[in-house]
Amino acid sequence: MTFTPHFWKGWAAAGLIVVFDQVTKWWMVFHVMNPPRVIEVTPFFNLVMGWNYGVSFGMLTSAPEIGVWILPVVTALITLALAVWLYRAEGLRPAFGLGLVIGGALGNLIDRIRFGAVADFLDFHASGYHWPAFNVADSAITLGAVVLVLDALFTGDEKP
Repeated sequence: MTFTPHFWKGWAAAGLIVVFDQVTKWWMVFHVMNPPRVIEVTPFFNLVMGWNYGVSFGMLTSAPEIGVWILPVVTALITLALAVWLYRAEGLRPAFGLGLVIGGALGNLIDRIRFGAVADFLDFHASGYHWPAFNVADSAITLGAVVLVLDALFTGDEKP
């Protein structure tokens, strides 16, 4: 089994995301949001304290057993599949995108194991409409997915 430099760079990106995500969540949960409140940073951005017991946008929150048992297992399996994809990645862009997604998934998995839910605290809003609160891990997953899609769209397949 041979690991490419791209493989290690992808894991380095994942590791940095996990550390940054967990440090920001620790700071928010135990210091800034103790007690929980809304902190207006700009006219369109607040810091809030929210716990997501479900999946994206709070879906599946009505079945708490899913968040406690099933979601961590599914997240671990998906992360394992992404790690295999990272092992097979042939370029820096897909390796970087996969690293971001893996790091974000692991950051949120740590929260699920530790707290039974994912800590969210970034709240963007405009004209009374709020985007669901999110965190660094969620941002990394989104950015990583965008990198992977753009790489797939704009990288020519050189194989016959």
